[in-house]
Amino acid sequence: MPGAQVITPSAHTPDTPDPSDAVTVDPALVKRAVKAAALGNAMEWFDFGVYSYIAVTLGKVFFPSGNPTAQLLSTFGAFAAAFLVRPLGGLVFGPLGDRVGRQKVLAVTMIMMAAGTFAIGLIPSYASIGVAAPLLLLVARLVQGFSTGGEYAGASTFIAEYAPDKRRGFLGSWLEFGTLAGYIAGAGLVTVMTALLSSDDLLSWGWRIPFLIAGPMGAVGLYLRLRLEETPAFAAETEKAKSERPKVPLREMITGQWRTLLLCVGLVLVFNVTDYMLLSYMPSYLTSELKYDETHGLLVVLGVMALMMVVQPFAGALSDRVGRRPVIAAGCVGFLALSVPALLLIRQGSLFAIALGMGALGLLLVCFTSAMPAALPALFPTRVRYGSLSVGFNVSVSLFGGTTPLVVTALIGATGNVMMPAYYMMAAAVIGGVAVWFMTESAGRPLPGSPPQH
Repeated sequence: MPGAQVITPSAHTPDTPDPSDAVTVDPALVKRAVKAAALGNAMEWFDFGVYSYIAVTLGKVFFPSGNPTAQLLSTFGAFAAAFLVRPLGGLVFGPLGDRVGRQKVLAVTMIMMAAGTFAIGLIPSYASIGVAAPLLLLVARLVQGFSTGGEYAGASTFIAEYAPDKRRGFLGSWLEFGTLAGYIAGAGLVTVMTALLSSDDLLSWGWRIPFLIAGPMGAVGLYLRLRLEETPAFAAETEKAKSERPKVPLREMITGQWRTLLLCVGLVLVFNVTDYMLLSYMPSYLTSELKYDETHGLLVVLGVMALMMVVQPFAGALSDRVGRRPVIAAGCVGFLALSVPALLLIRQGSLFAIALGMGALGLLLVCFTSAMPAALPALFPTRVRYGSLSVGFNVSVSLFGGTTPLVVTALIGATGNVMMPAYYMMAAAVIGGVAVWFMTESAGRPLPGSPPQH
């Protein structure tokens, strides 16, 4: 493998590598791997940002109704539907990534994500083709959901297996930096369009532009991923199997890892409920529940994400020094203590109060976005890392993360309690805290099943 010195492990078990069998990876390769993985995540979240920020318009285009709440629920329902197929994508792409390699699978997921997003921009409106319009939107979302089932686990695994042990937190944090960059690009584009276009223009053709941009973005991402080499950890695993691609039975991937999978589900739950609450739901909450000016609300959230981007790499480096557990635990405690005060601030309605409340939640979220990309791959051994992480991550995101906007909107409608977003985040923080209690610290240590890496 050019640029990387991989020393074949000797007489030791796969999960207890000999410290002398160290791996040295060319820093240039590490940078390329991080860039390619982060760009794919940015592509995924560009779509999420666009979809979330333009949800009200999409509701009018694809789900005509006299009730704005029903339109918003229908739009978020299509948003959530994509998450229902994510575990299926994880079951397909995860084991495939453990068998044929991380790089090949990540190239396929990039193609599918870009195609699904691009297709949304081509769908005629409900006024043109009737019920076929929302059905085609659903199909495109399902393609996106299926492909993303193998995206995050693969991208985080790819970076983790390339990163030196002592810098895994810092390098992994750039994956979520890509998330925020994609979100800001998508949401920023919608914000500019909302400010410049009339409501009629946005409704008739303007909403298509962000989705059509996904085509060129996907082509660039695919080019970068095709130029990557396989990770040293997977290359060593394949070499140990005497040049045969390692076969990972479903039993070993799931039932053999069930305790760790439960831990993964708990960590991903608090990570994604808070993530989707802040980045996906709050823009619509500001507009639909607080009747806040749409453009100003979008700008506030964009500012929060820009703040998170600035802090993200520093928090990732901090997790390398003090450990993943303290950083993630701080986020859980913070959401438990500050969710209600932050939402009360947001509900005051002034620009300063909204910015302060959203900023506080954003900084707490950085505790998860900075540490999780390094912590989650370290839960599983190399042989089953991609597959097991794909299953645990996507089951949790599907059940709890992606459904957050839909569930919270429904809870507010059923109870009339506009503080539901805070209570939902607090419940997630409790579950996340329990998971942190049981997790093992991984900072500065080799990945399970892999030799030390520097």
